[in-house]
Amino acid sequence: MTKPTDTGPRPKRGLVAAGLAGAVAAAAAVYVIAGPDGNIATAQSCTAEMAAAEAAKPFATGEVAAFLPAQNALGLNELTFKGPDGEAVSVTDFEGRTVLLNLWATWCAPCRKEMPALDQLEAELGSSDFEVVAVNLDRGGPEKPLAFLEEIGVNRLAYYHDSSNGLLKDLRTKARATGLPTTILIGPSGCEVGTMYGPAEWASDDAKALINAAMGTRPNA
Repeated sequence: MTKPTDTGPRPKRGLVAAGLAGAVAAAAAVYVIAGPDGNIATAQSCTAEMAAAEAAKPFATGEVAAFLPAQNALGLNELTFKGPDGEAVSVTDFEGRTVLLNLWATWCAPCRKEMPALDQLEAELGSSDFEVVAVNLDRGGPEKPLAFLEEIGVNRLAYYHDSSNGLLKDLRTKARATGLPTTILIGPSGCEVGTMYGPAEWASDDAKALINAAMGTRPNA
């Protein structure tokens, strides 16, 4: 009697193997897709800034009581604007430095009022580790904002600008910069440490204590 050919289990084993291989491939695909998606990558790269936000939190008082320490990792490296000579600048260009990014315009009365304080802050704390980056959003050429800065004696701040308002739009897509002035403290990795909506007395002891705490240094006496 001829022994029947045992073909039944083989396709099943092959099907199981194929299913496992497919599952592994699917899992790998999910991992590859999820990796660059923002949340995981950003959370990892912004670890230092989240620690800085926690350190700064107790110092959000007095003149900077409205400062909001970051609760979620928010990478800002892709933000771009123009430098003093019209060259393209991005947050990445400040890597390794803590930056106080301020958005202002000459038509914004609170912005005009806080510019001398920002200039003084740059004079006192500006270094290879820290810079006040005040970005002007006036439409048109630089004549009006530069004349205004000269008139009020601001001479420590470099003239950064974005007449296209692209910077403002990009920040709004991140639920930031709902109006002017908006000021964002950015850590050395290019991630948000915290944000201030509205003006502040940035040359005050309160502001310097907050910034120094975020940078891991002792507040000024």
